[in-house]
Amino acid sequence: MKKKKVFKISLIVFSTIGLLIAGLAVYAYLYVKKAYNTEGKQFKNYLGYINPEEALLNSEYVLCDKENIKLTYNGAAPYAFNGTKKRFRDSILSKYNHQVYTDSGYISFRFLVNCKGEAGWFEISEMNLDLKEVNLEDKMVSELLELTSNSENWNQLGSNKGGFIDYYMYILYRIENGKVTEILP
Repeated sequence: MKKKKVFKISLIVFSTIGLLIAGLAVYAYLYVKKAYNTEGKQFKNYLGYINPEEALLNSEYVLCDKENIKLTYNGAAPYAFNGTKKRFRDSILSKYNHQVYTDSGYISFRFLVNCKGEAGWFEISEMNLDLKEVNLEDKMVSELLELTSNSENWNQLGSNKGGFIDYYMYILYRIENGKVTEILP
């Protein structure tokens, strides 16, 4: 009976050691072969990448370190607004001329804010209230782009290593009959 227990324990120990060695061997192989290198691959850019050649408001816009853009997704939102989000919302709503427009839908702006607090490299998505891609009134989109891109709205964000960073940001406007009813995030 004791021989069976010793055999089972030995088998489990050697199997575990074998799996660890195999895992390290695969990792070492991939590391040597540079399997994680994305240069020359079809999708070499990370999620959230904004192509500067296709982006709006990219002339005279300079990033401080375009290889090291921080706070993708929603990471910048709590700190990005100069003042508070309420201040941003109040500023947009006080300057936006909603009486002129009648469209309803969503306008999403994805953009970068550089280390100086200047917004640029904008990508715009326009959808109706059913989230189908449409073209909303050009003047309305242009006015919201101009208001959103105003540098007075954005903070310079510092890094834990000192200095200021470039970061991602997005703003989504919900519009009903030309009036902005919600601003996210």
